[in-house]
Amino acid sequence: MLGFLKSLLGDNNEKEIKRMRKIVEAINALEPEYRKMSDGTLCGNTEKFKTRIANGESLDAILPEAFAVVREASRRKLGMRHFDVQLIGGICLHEGKIAEMKTGEGKTLVATTAVYLNALSQKGVHMITVNDYLAKRDSEWMGKLYRTLGLSVGLITHDMDFAERKFAYNCDVTFGTNNEFGFDYLRDNMVIYKDQMVQRDLNYAIVDEVDSILIDEARTPLIISGPGSKSTNMYSIMARAVAPLKEGEDYTLNEKEKNVSPLESAVSKIEKALNIENLYDTSNIEMSHCFTQALRAKALMIRDRDYVVRDDEIVIVDEFTGRLMFGRRYSDGLHQAIEAKENVKIQRESQTLATITFQNYFRMYDKLSGMTGTAKTEEDEFLKIYKLPVIVIPTNKPIQRLDHPDVIYKTKKAKLKAVVNAIKEYHTKGQPVLVGTTSIVQSEELGDLLKKHHIPHNVLNAKYHEQEAQIITNAGQAGAVTIATNMAGRGTDITLGEGVKENGGLHIIGTERHESRRIDNQLRGRAGRQGDPGSSRFYLSLDDDLMRLFGSDNIANIMDKLGMGEDDPIEHKLVTRSIEQAQKKVEARNFDIRKHVLEYDDVMNQQREVIYGQRRTVLTSENLKDNVLQMIHEIIDDEMDLYANEKLYPEEWNIADLIEDAEKVYAVQGKLQQGGLESMSRDELKEMLYNMADENYKAREQMFGEENMRELEKIIMLKVVDNKWMEHLDEMDMLREGIGLRAYGQKNPIVEYRTEAYDMFQAMINNVKEEVAKLMYRVNIVQEQQSQLEDHLQTATASHGGDETEETKKKPVVNKETVGRNDPCPCGSGKKYKNCCGRNK
Repeated sequence: MLGFLKSLLGDNNEKEIKRMRKIVEAINALEPEYRKMSDGTLCGNTEKFKTRIANGESLDAILPEAFAVVREASRRKLGMRHFDVQLIGGICLHEGKIAEMKTGEGKTLVATTAVYLNALSQKGVHMITVNDYLAKRDSEWMGKLYRTLGLSVGLITHDMDFAERKFAYNCDVTFGTNNEFGFDYLRDNMVIYKDQMVQRDLNYAIVDEVDSILIDEARTPLIISGPGSKSTNMYSIMARAVAPLKEGEDYTLNEKEKNVSPLESAVSKIEKALNIENLYDTSNIEMSHCFTQALRAKALMIRDRDYVVRDDEIVIVDEFTGRLMFGRRYSDGLHQAIEAKENVKIQRESQTLATITFQNYFRMYDKLSGMTGTAKTEEDEFLKIYKLPVIVIPTNKPIQRLDHPDVIYKTKKAKLKAVVNAIKEYHTKGQPVLVGTTSIVQSEELGDLLKKHHIPHNVLNAKYHEQEAQIITNAGQAGAVTIATNMAGRGTDITLGEGVKENGGLHIIGTERHESRRIDNQLRGRAGRQGDPGSSRFYLSLDDDLMRLFGSDNIANIMDKLGMGEDDPIEHKLVTRSIEQAQKKVEARNFDIRKHVLEYDDVMNQQREVIYGQRRTVLTSENLKDNVLQMIHEIIDDEMDLYANEKLYPEEWNIADLIEDAEKVYAVQGKLQQGGLESMSRDELKEMLYNMADENYKAREQMFGEENMRELEKIIMLKVVDNKWMEHLDEMDMLREGIGLRAYGQKNPIVEYRTEAYDMFQAMINNVKEEVAKLMYRVNIVQEQQSQLEDHLQTATASHGGDETEETKKKPVVNKETVGRNDPCPCGSGKKYKNCCGRNK
C-alpha cells in the first residue's frame, strides 16, 4: 500500500532532493568565476555579504554565492572540494532540517556551508557535538576554513573560566558539547549581574549526531544542584539490609518495564534489620524511600552496563553510545543508593537549583538543524517534538556493503563460540573486523575469549574513553580486530588500510540486537563508506535481552521441532524481519515514554520561561522602583479583598488583622490606629495604605540613596525569585512523584498535574511579591571593604555554579538581619535599633 501511494503521489524526499539539486546547479555555475579570484578577493566576499544582509537581503538570496565561496575556500585551504550531495546536505541544514547522510559521506565538511551562511547574520552559530574531542578537533580543523574567510571561532570546554567562555560565545562560530551549552544556559539564569552572563540569544544550532543528542541523551535532564541537608547514613544502612534479598523470594523484577517490586518477605526482613514496626508508617517516609532506591540499585542497576566505578565515584554509562556521562547523576537518591551498594564515598543528596531537558533547551533556538547517519527510523519523533523533518541525502557513490541475514543460536555460549570462529576466519585472511557489543561486560568477556584464542585485538568501551578516536581510526587496518561498545568512536572515520578493499573491506559483527534499529544501523554503517566494499552480520541467541523479553518463544519452538542442536543456527530473512518488527514495537513504546515525560516537563517549561524571562528583565533594567511599588500595591489589594471585601458591610471588616498584616510588610509599627481606619470608606482606606507604603518607601530611598536603592531592588528581587524557584522545583518533584496514583481514582494524572502545578506557581508568585516587599522595608545595607565585597560576590557566584565575575564594582550587600529601625535592638540594650547598633548603618 505504501509503495502504491508513493508511486501515485510521489516520494516527498525525492521531491525535496530534486528541488535542492536546482540550487546546487546555481552554485556550480558560479564555480569557474570563483576559481579565478585571488585569495584576498575570494575572502573579501564575507564583508560584502554581511553588508547585503544588514541592508535587508535574505540569507536564501545569497546562498548560492556563499556556498560557492565556502567550496572554493575549502578546496584551497583544506584540500577538500564539496561534492554535490554535500552541498545538498548544507542546504538541508540551512533550511532547519535533519540531513541523514551515511557514515563516511563527510558530514563535518557538509556543515561548513550552512555555518558560514548563517554566521553572516552576526548573531552567532552553535556547532554542537557529542564529546569534547570532536568539538576540539572540528574547531581546529574546520576553524582554519572559517578564519580564512574572516569569521571568528570559539570553543567551549569543561575547564574554561568565565572570560574564556564569554569570548567563545561572542565568536561567529562556537563549538562545544550539548552538556556545556545547556549548563551555561542554566548558569546564565542564576547570575546576579548581567555582565556575568556568557551566552548571547540562542540563534542557530547545528547538532552533529542529532539522534544521539536529541533522542538518546534527551531522556536525562540537565540539573545544576547545590548541597542538600539530608544525612547519607541511611543509604549505607539500607544497602547492607537489601544485599541478602533474593529475586523471586523477596522481590519481583520486570525487566521489560524496568521496575522492581518488593514482596512481603522483603519488607519484614527490612523491618527486622532496622528494628522498626512499620516501614511504611508516615514517620518512616525517608527510610521507605531509601529502601525503594536501594532495591532499584541492587536489582536494576548493573555495574559496567549502567555505570562504572572510577576514582571512587559512580559515573553513568550512556545506554546508547557506551560513553561515560561525566557530571550527570541519577536523581531522587538513586545515585546515592548505587554509591552505597558499591561502597564508594556517598555524596549528599542535592537540592535542585536549576534544571532543563534537552528537548526544551534546543527548542529555544530560533533555528535548529542536525545531521546523522541514522534518523529516518525516528522521523515521527523528530517531527512531533522538534518540528524537524528528516531528509535522506543520496550517497556520493553507490553503497557496496553486503548485509547478511542474522544468525540465531539457542544459547549465549554457542553464539560467542560462533563469533570467535568468525573473527578468527576474517583475521586469518587479513580482513579487518569491528565487533559491536551492547555493554562493557560483553566487550571484556569477548576480549577474554579472543585472548584465549591468541587473537590480537583492541577493546574500545566507556572505560577507555580517552583512547576512543585513536583506536577507532585504526580499525580499518589489515587484520585489525576491534571490539566497540555500541557506537563508541562515533564521529571518527575508519580509513581502510592497504590492500583491505581488494580483500572485501571492513567486516562488521553485531553480538546482539539493540532495542532500537537505529543503533544497529549505526554499527553497520561503519563499513562501506564512500563506495568502499564491506559486509555485516549479527549473531544472536535466545538468551539475548531483546530475544528473551520480546518474543523468542516462537523461534525456540521452531528450533526444538527441527531437533536443532546448540551449535546449529537459524539463518533466514524472515527471522531478521520478525526481529525488526519486535524492535519497532519497542521503539514505539520508548517514544511514548519520552513523549509522556515531555508532557510533564512542558508544564515546568512554561513556568521556567516566565521566571527566566522576568529574571532577564530585572537584570537588564536600570530602575525597578515602579515594579516593586506595583507589587506592594497588589499586596494591599489582596489585603483589602481579604479583610475589607467590597461585598461585606464596613462593620464586618477585620481592621485589626489588616493592620497586623500591613505592619509585617510596609507600615511603621503603631502608626495605624484601628479607630481612625474604621471611619474611612473602602476607597479612602486603600488610597491611604497606598500613600503610606509609598511614603515609607521614599523615606528608605532617602536614607540609603537612590543608587543604592536601585541596586538593592535588583539584588533582592533576584535572590527572592531564585530561592522561591528552588523551593518550587522541590515541590514540583514531590507532586510529580505522587501524581500517578490519581489514575486509580479515574483521573488523568497529566491534567491533575497541570492544574495543581498552576496553583502552586501562582502561590509562588504571591510569595515572591510578599517576600520582596517585606525585605525592601526591613533590610539594612552595610558597606563592606572592597576586598571583602569582592570575596562576597565571587563566593555568591560560585555557589550558583557560575564563574568569577569579569569586573567587580563596589555594590551594596544585604545585611542578613531584618531588624526594623524602630524595633528593639537585638543586643538587649532596650534602645531602638536606630539609636543603638543601627546608628551608623
